[in-house]
Amino acid sequence: MDILRRFKDVRLPVQLQRAMAAEAEAAREARAKVIAAEGEQKASRALREASEVIGDSPAALQLRYLQTLSAISAEKNSTIVFPLPIDLITYFLKSNDADTIKTAADTAQAIADREASPAHVASTVTPVTTTAAM
Repeated sequence: MDILRRFKDVRLPVQLQRAMAAEAEAAREARAKVIAAEGEQKASRALREASEVIGDSPAALQLRYLQTLSAISAEKNSTIVFPLPIDLITYFLKSNDADTIKTAADTAQAIADREASPAHVASTVTPVTTTAAM
């Protein structure tokens, strides 16, 4: 004897709906975290390989630097800050001569003072004259 019953409207209690939704959300978040972790792992491997290639060839580092500058300059309203080359800084770090370090510090201070002085500002401003049309 086959009895076929049809349910037209099945309503779950609100608490059960919330519990099921929370469980589904937790499962989605867990999958998203696994995917993100796998992506981080792949990215770190790629960065390690890139650092090995760049470490083997100083020219590769220079080319990457120029490529980055090119990409930055293509953006609108971008300001590019050129850091000092490490070669210049290592000279001062390796030097034990206090006079050399003091001379460099004095030179940097003199440049900063000159650029901040009103005379320097006045010399960089071009006077503008206008004539009124009558």
